[in-house]
Amino acid sequence: MQLESRGSQARAVRAWLPRAGGLVEQGPGRLPRRKLSRRQREALAAYLFLLPWLVGMVGITLGPMLASLWISFTRYNLLSPPHWIGLGNYDALLHDPLFASAVKVTLLYVGVSVPIQIGFALFLAVLLNRGMKALGLVRAVYYIPSLLGSSVAIAIVWRTLFGYDGTVDRVVELFGWHNPPAWIDDPHTAVYTLVVLAAWQFGAPMIIFLAGLRNIPKELYEAADVDGAHRWLQFRRITLPLLSPLILFNLVLQVIGSFQAFTPAYVISGGTGGPASSTLFYTLYLYQEAFGQLDMGYGSAMAWVLLVAIVAVTAAIFATSRRWVFYMDRQA
Repeated sequence: MQLESRGSQARAVRAWLPRAGGLVEQGPGRLPRRKLSRRQREALAAYLFLLPWLVGMVGITLGPMLASLWISFTRYNLLSPPHWIGLGNYDALLHDPLFASAVKVTLLYVGVSVPIQIGFALFLAVLLNRGMKALGLVRAVYYIPSLLGSSVAIAIVWRTLFGYDGTVDRVVELFGWHNPPAWIDDPHTAVYTLVVLAAWQFGAPMIIFLAGLRNIPKELYEAADVDGAHRWLQFRRITLPLLSPLILFNLVLQVIGSFQAFTPAYVISGGTGGPASSTLFYTLYLYQEAFGQLDMGYGSAMAWVLLVAIVAVTAAIFATSRRWVFYMDRQA
C-alpha cells in the first residue's frame, strides 16, 4: 500500500510540473532542463551550417592576412626566422625603380583596358537587345572568352597571334603594312596586346548589361518617340541613366580584376615582365620578389600596398558615383 501511495504521489507531482514554462520532465535526482525555443534552434542550425565557412574564413583568409601583415614588417626569406625591421620594407618600396615601373604599367593597363572593355560590352549589349535569331546561342558564344581569357592556354595563343611573324603580322601585311612591329617584343606595344586580351573578355559585363536593358520599361522609349527624340538622345537620356547602377557594378569588378591581373603578363613575357619591364604588372613583380627571390617580407609589403590601393580606388569610385549613378526607385 505504501508503494502504491508513493507511486500515485510521484505521478501527481509530474503532472503538476509546469510544462508550458519550458521545463522538461526529468528523472528522479536530475535538475529540470530548459527547452530551446524555435528561434534558438533555428539560430543554432544556422551557425552549424556556417561553421565550415567561418573556419575557412579564419583559417584560410583572415589568419593568413594578419600573418602577412606582420611579415610585411619583417625580413623573412623562408629559410630563417623572421627578423623585425619595422617600416623597412615599405621604405624600400619608395626607392625601388622596378616598383615604380610596375605601378606605372599597372595603372596604364587598368586605365586603358577597363573603359574599352566596358564600352565594348555596352555597345554589343545594345546591339543584341534589338533582337535576333538564336540570341541565346549568340550570348553563349560571346561569353566564352570571359571563361577562357585568363587561362594559360589563351595566353599562349595570344603570344602566338602577336608574336614575331605571327597571325596578326600576316593579316596586316595583306592590307599593305609591310614590316609590322613585333607586337609582344616591342616595349611600346607589348602592354597594349594585353589590353586587347582584356577587352576581348567582355562577355560577363555584356550579359549583365543585356539583362539590365531587358528590364528598362518600353513605355519610356515609346514616350520618347512620341516627343520626337532620336535614338542617340534616347540612349543618353534613358538607357545610360537607367544602366548607370550596372555600369558602376561592372566598373568596380573590372577595376579590381585588372589590378589583380597576373596570368597573361606572366605567360606572354615568360615571367620576366619584358621587354624592358613593359609588361611588368604589379602582381608579377610581387610574385618575382616573394617566390622568385624568397623575400616574403618585401612581397607581403607589396601585397598590402596593393590592397590599400584597391580599397582607395574603389572608395573613390563609390564616392563619385553619387554624381552619375541614377537609381529610379530612389528618385521615385
